[in-house]
Amino acid sequence: MELWDAYDVRGNSLEHTLIRGEEVPAGEYHLVADILVRHTDGSFLLTQRDPQKPAFPGCWELIAGGSVLAGETALSGAMRELREETGIQADALAPAFEITWPGRHAIYHGYVCRYAGDKEAITLQPGETVAYRWLTLPELLAFMNDPTFVATSRERWGVYLHTLKEAELK
Repeated sequence: MELWDAYDVRGNSLEHTLIRGEEVPAGEYHLVADILVRHTDGSFLLTQRDPQKPAFPGCWELIAGGSVLAGETALSGAMRELREETGIQADALAPAFEITWPGRHAIYHGYVCRYAGDKEAITLQPGETVAYRWLTLPELLAFMNDPTFVATSRERWGVYLHTLKEAELK
């Protein structure tokens, strides 16, 4: 049984927990961590979701991440998810955004991991991901329109990535 801390729409603790799989009451939210991995060579890590996952089976996504567990902060949950799903042990993550998604009862915390390690040393988490690949920014921006790319990942990270594109063109 996975437990999440409950928050109000502004991210204030409600001092109780929610249970994954049970209906989240109206006006209550849980934290979700999204971690974008950018290699120091400028490429981005994509992972392919396990075909057995109920949501977006077999699709590609830009992030490691998932629900923050009860007792974790958004940052500590992000570091755990990154380690579990990719094998990357990050010393620090840079905050990128915070988005409240009422329809999912979730407050997403986006982080960027700058990774200088071996690109072939990624460790996939069984039951979560089945493959990975690295794409340059232009390749990634083009691939984000592919039907096998998780649309919600595009929605959360698209503005950030387009900002990078504009900054890098100057």
